[in-house]
Amino acid sequence: MKRKRYPKEFKDQLIQETVETGNVVQVAKRHEISPKTLYRWISRSKHKAWEHTSSGAKKTAVYVPSHQEFKQLEKENNQLKKLLGEKDLEIAILRDLIKKKNPGFHTE
Repeated sequence: MKRKRYPKEFKDQLIQETVETGNVVQVAKRHEISPKTLYRWISRSKHKAWEHTSSGAKKTAVYVPSHQEFKQLEKENNQLKKLLGEKDLEIAILRDLIKKKNPGFHTE
């Protein structure tokens, strides 16, 4: 079976009609084409719209904390590091105690 080629204007017209009616199958039947073909055209048209979008619109926003927020985050980070160090020290001490009481006991 030989494939039929359709002009871009025809494809755009059908895509527009599909957007207006909201029913791909109905539009495909009316114009005697496969719904799968029409879905493919719609998918490609969305992809091409992304290609023509300005680069400024594609950029995602990046959060940059203020000086005050940054200082607060640094302070909180240092407190958490200190707590973690204390907990690691406690674990090391407890492991030493277990080794002294049970010489055959192995910890990870």
